[in-house]
Amino acid sequence: MSLLIKICGLSTPETLDTALEAGADMVGFVFFPPSPRHLPLAVARELGPRVGGRARKAALTVDADDAALESIIDALKPDILQLHGKESPARLGDIKRRFGLEVMKVLAVETAADLTGLSGYATVADRILFDARPPKGATRPGGLGAVFDWHLLRGVDLRLPFMVSGGLTADNVAEAVRVTRAGGVDVSSGVERAPGVKDVKMIEDFIRAARAVEELAVR
Repeated sequence: MSLLIKICGLSTPETLDTALEAGADMVGFVFFPPSPRHLPLAVARELGPRVGGRARKAALTVDADDAALESIIDALKPDILQLHGKESPARLGDIKRRFGLEVMKVLAVETAADLTGLSGYATVADRILFDARPPKGATRPGGLGAVFDWHLLRGVDLRLPFMVSGGLTADNVAEAVRVTRAGGVDVSSGVERAPGVKDVKMIEDFIRAARAVEELAVR
């Protein structure tokens, strides 16, 4: 079992380097002003080349229009677009055709009813990310440290790669993978000492704990 590990919301050279050196497979950068992890385009231009092919770069956006996506792509040169808003399957198709990049659609989960639209997205997305549904009144769709009921994914028959997110930490990542059988995990607030402030030791601990899941799987 090869588990894809993504560290999201990176914003400094130090934390990016830590994630890369610890073995992250994907690094995420947030382009959404209401988020404490929002990355200015100028900083994206500095951090993007620093990845140097050691991991895949994901650009997280929320209902961004074509002009915004074009600016983000120009600044970061991402490998995949992580769409965290209310984008429809048709919008995903438009984005793929226009920009020629892989797209990962984020689906917010609280109850089984939240999975009813999965089939439509599965026909066009390259990857699905299941995240916890934010509480009413929240100003952003993710990065809130909330965990959803992982057992809801047990009956999901999905023929494309999927990941789980939402409240993951070094302490619970193994259980999340065991229950969901996800092929990847995505963490942001779970490796922070304050909203938007990544902690290098927490990043290292999370990646170490996630890699241990692989070791158990091959025994």
